[in-house]
Amino acid sequence: MQVKKISEHIWCLKTWMIIPIHVWVVKDGEGITLVDAGMPMMTNRIIQFMERLNAGPLLRILLTHGHSDHVGAVKGILKKYKVPVYAHQIEIPYMEGEVVYPKRKKLETNLPKTLTNPLLEDGLGNLKKIGGLTPYFTPGHSPGHVAYYHEQDQVLLAGDLFTSKKGKLKQPMPAFTADMKQAVASASIISQLKPKRLEVCHGNTVFQPSDQLEEYMKIMERMLEGQ
Repeated sequence: MQVKKISEHIWCLKTWMIIPIHVWVVKDGEGITLVDAGMPMMTNRIIQFMERLNAGPLLRILLTHGHSDHVGAVKGILKKYKVPVYAHQIEIPYMEGEVVYPKRKKLETNLPKTLTNPLLEDGLGNLKKIGGLTPYFTPGHSPGHVAYYHEQDQVLLAGDLFTSKKGKLKQPMPAFTADMKQAVASASIISQLKPKRLEVCHGNTVFQPSDQLEEYMKIMERMLEGQ
């Protein structure tokens, strides 16, 4: 597993299973937040890195969504660290096997029932900041997909909202995306936040992604019209 420091407070941990899979370790003044949990084979390396980092205890695990390649190390990590796990409330029934994910044929119990907590919302329905990260609801790839923005470092941890290739924004993987039209609409979060750096689970870093957004939206709109 490769480890790379991508900003003052964030490290990226990467492995390969045909395609790259990334998770992120974020430190703040109190300890560590893990964003996404990759595959089960990543469990020990994630734990070893967090211990080696010596930035305080693991405080929580935040999930962009509940697909199996994003939650795989959760149960193993929780054997060592008794910390809360969070996802969007819309996502939880899908990942706990109560509702079938769109475009899938059967239920997926990717995490046990009652293990995952819903991200907290304010009175206006906005997701509350947690562990130095602000969650933004970005549905489409999955019904309850969330991206996490680190305002201080100006880094957006975008999960599967996009893929990328050679620093260019690319669409999320069609075979695993519930609603591509909705996912494209959610891409507008880039114009709202204007992050300096965008990180995705499957792909490499995209710098200044807002500079690419107009072209990306045009390409995706043409593709959707042709379907």
